[in-house]
Amino acid sequence: MQESDPHGEQAEHLHLLMAVVPGLEGDPIEVLSEAGNGVVEYSVPAGDKRGCSAEFSPSISGHDYVVAAWGDGSFYTFNLAEKVWMMLGLTPRCVGNDQQRLVYDDLGLPEFGVAEGEVSSEYQWNLKRSVSWRMSNEYLRRYLWLRGARGIRVFYYSAQLPDVPEVRAIMGGESHAVRKPAEGNAWYELDIREHKGGLLLQLWASVEAVIPELCPEQTAEGILWPGDDQPMTHARANALVDQTLVYLDDRFLQKYEQSAFYDSTPTHVWGQWYCSPSYRGQWSFTECRRVGRNLVQVPMRELYKPKPDREIVRARSFAVDPAALAHVDLNEEHVVAKVQRLLDVLLRLGDALSALGATVGLAKSAADLTGFDHAEVAANGWLAYPALSRLAQVAPLDMTQQMFLARCKSLHEVWQRVPNGYLKSLLEHAGCPRAAVRDLGSLKLMQALLNVIERLNADEEASDAFASANEPEGWNDRNKAMAPLFLNNDLRIADAHETMGECLTTLQMMGFDTANVNAGYGRALDFVLNGVVISLATVADSVNSLLSRN
Repeated sequence: MQESDPHGEQAEHLHLLMAVVPGLEGDPIEVLSEAGNGVVEYSVPAGDKRGCSAEFSPSISGHDYVVAAWGDGSFYTFNLAEKVWMMLGLTPRCVGNDQQRLVYDDLGLPEFGVAEGEVSSEYQWNLKRSVSWRMSNEYLRRYLWLRGARGIRVFYYSAQLPDVPEVRAIMGGESHAVRKPAEGNAWYELDIREHKGGLLLQLWASVEAVIPELCPEQTAEGILWPGDDQPMTHARANALVDQTLVYLDDRFLQKYEQSAFYDSTPTHVWGQWYCSPSYRGQWSFTECRRVGRNLVQVPMRELYKPKPDREIVRARSFAVDPAALAHVDLNEEHVVAKVQRLLDVLLRLGDALSALGATVGLAKSAADLTGFDHAEVAANGWLAYPALSRLAQVAPLDMTQQMFLARCKSLHEVWQRVPNGYLKSLLEHAGCPRAAVRDLGSLKLMQALLNVIERLNADEEASDAFASANEPEGWNDRNKAMAPLFLNNDLRIADAHETMGECLTTLQMMGFDTANVNAGYGRALDFVLNGVVISLATVADSVNSLLSRN
């Protein structure tokens, strides 16, 4: 249902429905009465007796419909027909706040956005918003195939046209001309008349649009994989006894990492990292092992284990030719391993800060300080910490600046959890002036703590020397070891404050070749992640070194 310039010189209107007409083939059907209004049902049944609408059955002149459209001239509402979504097993979701749309998904596969369209519109002098519904060709044809029916477009179209000879020729010299097919069913009616100094064209028609033939299904049978000399089939893959390995670009994982419908939490098993996506207990990939910086290794036999063929076909599009791996370091650290190193150092830092606090009477567990619990990690890995999985999502070398900045923000959120109040209490016990400590942010608090402890370690003091009534010398100085943490903080806010140029300068000063960012920010992320891990490890090691002398 669409219109433009409804009362002007270029007025145009379109009302279109799709009727489900039984029969595999046939002659055009006559124009259906609903073509003009563009709705399945206009207004509500009239009656003042009980049961007077007992036979109410919405239809397009007796035929079923694909979109349930209702209106009364002022208000219109739309939905996918009940028969359609129930027969195809679709699930609706509503999105868009004020501009609400209904979207139908096939959660069995899953396949998202199978059908979608506007929920409603209003009409007061003009249509408040255009309404259009779209549906996957594959699913529409399957529905018609199941019904043994054709999809017939039933529509009304009008347009205000300029007075031109070509249109006058159709009118045959009349001021108002009506044209219908000379033979057979009256499947269209064309009306052209003089109107407002031009010509008003109106057309009512019923046109066959979709026939009940199934779309070819995606199949993994007969796919030729790189490095293999014959097509792969399910039977052949199942019969493999050797470890025929397939290498996939890890972008294969992005679809699963970025959707809440899938589980793609990395798992660490026998010294190896696996990222095997699964879908709600329905199906899963298995033995997808991370190798190199941006590769996933999976045995061919595992790849062909039960799952929708379209998922195997999709995996094939990310396959890497074994010949291209000759110059690839399969032992290079990937982003998941980097995040695990970050988690390891955070667990050590939590233990160290908790133990340091205990020496001055502060009772805080490591989990309270960093948000990560040793026992939980040992028992369930990353399952309880989705922030780790988000940080460890695929990081291609050619990642964009926006992706890089977003990942830096996620990195900062993971490590920057130690309560400021706890750090301030430690510094005050160490002799730092309360007034000077009060206004410091978390990074400067951590830096000050490192300065105090490094000075004690340099003098080989015992841990009981940490508590002091005297102000430590140089406690508020800048510390180069903390530079990566300050850089990460700057990158976290770089997008909002347009300071990316300054951040690149800082990266260069810290030893990173900024020429690499011309090809993407993947290496920059590696540099920042490694720097943050080293900085946090410096703090943890310094605290542990002090605590070891008691």
